[in-house]
Amino acid sequence: MTSIASTATAAAANAGAPAAASKTIAGDFNTFLKMLTTQLQHQDPTNAMDPTAMTNQLVSFAQVEQQISMNTNLSALISLQQAQALTTGANLVGRTVELSGSTLPLQDGSAELKLPVAGIASAARVSVLDRNGALLRSDTVALGTSPTTWSWNGRNDAGGRMPDGGYSFAVQGVSAAGGNVALSATAMGTATGVQRQGNALNLMFGSAAVPMDQVVSVD
Repeated sequence: MTSIASTATAAAANAGAPAAASKTIAGDFNTFLKMLTTQLQHQDPTNAMDPTAMTNQLVSFAQVEQQISMNTNLSALISLQQAQALTTGANLVGRTVELSGSTLPLQDGSAELKLPVAGIASAARVSVLDRNGALLRSDTVALGTSPTTWSWNGRNDAGGRMPDGGYSFAVQGVSAAGGNVALSATAMGTATGVQRQGNALNLMFGSAAVPMDQVVSVD
């Protein structure tokens, strides 16, 4: 016996189209009546559905409709939040931004990392990598009592100039005894734009895209 609940579940599975998702029981009563009539036509006369079962199926159908409506409203809310984030991101254009993560933006042949104060680690080994993970530049930087800025002139260890764009970096702390110590660092860059990719919002540094949630501070 075909049930309204199973029919409603199938409808929910195909609810990706905005036009379908926006329909409600009250707004499309003819469709509801057609489903109800089909339900009654396929009943076994010797085992008719009791009122309780019919009520439960109607409730299930209503719950599916409510879920479709909730998903539609949630999508609208996400779109509004993204639009607000775009506006907020636009205010960062032209400003120096500190970034977490592992992306190092090379802009106009220059890039900067902000290293933490000395602690267990008295120095930091900095590695700059290309998109394939190949090592381009390495350096060892002494840490001090205040955050240290490490600047990269955009040249690899062989002296070749690298094009502007997004590079990866890794930082390894070094103790006074020469042992490895976990260490974190942040990248600095000048924001040039905001880009939306699907549900993700990126802050642009030239051609380098960094997720907006990696912004640590703004100068």
